[in-house]
Amino acid sequence: MNNTRLRRSSLPEEMAGTLQTQLSEGKWLPKERLPTEPELMKMFGVSRSTVREAIRILSHSGWVRVQQGQGTFVESVLPDTTPFSNHLKNAAEEHLDEVRMLLERKVVEKACINRSDKDLESMSWYLSERKKFSETGNVRECIDMDIAFHTSIAKASGNPILADLYYAFAVRLKEHFIQFFITSEDFSISQVLHEELLESIRVQNTSEAIRLIDLIAHQ
Repeated sequence: MNNTRLRRSSLPEEMAGTLQTQLSEGKWLPKERLPTEPELMKMFGVSRSTVREAIRILSHSGWVRVQQGQGTFVESVLPDTTPFSNHLKNAAEEHLDEVRMLLERKVVEKACINRSDKDLESMSWYLSERKKFSETGNVRECIDMDIAFHTSIAKASGNPILADLYYAFAVRLKEHFIQFFITSEDFSISQVLHEELLESIRVQNTSEAIRLIDLIAHQ
């Protein structure tokens, strides 16, 4: 998945859509710089003109801002939900944790019912990358893969509104994780629980999945 090869005829639109999904999932925070043109070309296996057109599409829709000579920066990850995003940004930690727990439980419950083989493949890949980065001590990439794993569960719920709510929380969680986690040790410790969570979703064991997400949230 590092090489996100595109195959549709409208490559710029497909690339823009993929980047938009990654932005929604919190891969990059507002004000962060996106990878350079050569890096995006390599990631997606496309030409420079395709990259520039995809960025133009995202820029016109308010997702990114292009600064000449400096790069492309994330303008927003949720352009249409600013009031809600502000609530999350200013929320007390105990309120955030309470709502997050309710949301996590519902997400894994629905994912156990609605997950597809493609969903399971995505979850498994993110989890293997999470393990790899935790073992090499790459904290930032480990955080990205942890967030991506959980948002892929939200996507597997089959409820787009529920998934959007989780994406909004994912942005807030990433900000918290970046400040809180100095090393990847905690991610290594919780890897087994995450692998068990994936297996419970795979076999559609809802009660076990909810039990595991409670354990993960309280670690």
